[in-house]
Amino acid sequence: MAYRVEGRMLEVCNCNALCPCWIGDDPDYGACQATVMYHIDRGAIDGVDVSGLSLGLVTNIPGNVLAGHNWRVIFYVDDRATPQQGKALADVFSGKLGGPLEQFAQLYGEVVAVERAPIAFEVEKGKGHMRIGTIAEAELEPLVGATGQPTTLQDTVFSTIPGSPAYVGKATMYRAKSPALGIDLDLQGHNATQGSFRFES
Repeated sequence: MAYRVEGRMLEVCNCNALCPCWIGDDPDYGACQATVMYHIDRGAIDGVDVSGLSLGLVTNIPGNVLAGHNWRVIFYVDDRATPQQGKALADVFSGKLGGPLEQFAQLYGEVVAVERAPIAFEVEKGKGHMRIGTIAEAELEPLVGATGQPTTLQDTVFSTIPGSPAYVGKATMYRAKSPALGIDLDLQGHNATQGSFRFES
């Protein structure tokens, strides 16, 4: 089995900016309640073209992000995907097809569900917007350094885009509601992260 997917990532959570999970510290409020969206610009999974599709996940991480095997996750597959594309996306991002995403998936304690949903993913001039049906929605803006360039994180102990720099910022709006995960958020000014990825196996 082989895959290669590359694209862009948007992430928000209930932690303050910057999210301490990225440096291995405990989340600000006891649990990190996050939404992460991966949009695939180009990619194929076992010969199945998944270019232009997105996959989102909503997760509740109790305690330290690296404590291990205790994340509770729901995956949301782009409702524009065919059944074959949807299965391929879910298999890759749940770690079933090996590679770097298998290592990442070792942090999951329970995949509560894999569902289909309409997904919106937009990035323009460093600003991002994402939406997973009526489950989660956020507006993201990058932080800017003294030189006028976006603030980046690199070589962190934890990353949702391992090997790539992360552009950190704030979410001017983040709403998420998932009774199955115990999440009910309506926040402004909390952590947001953007970046690019390339995963292959």
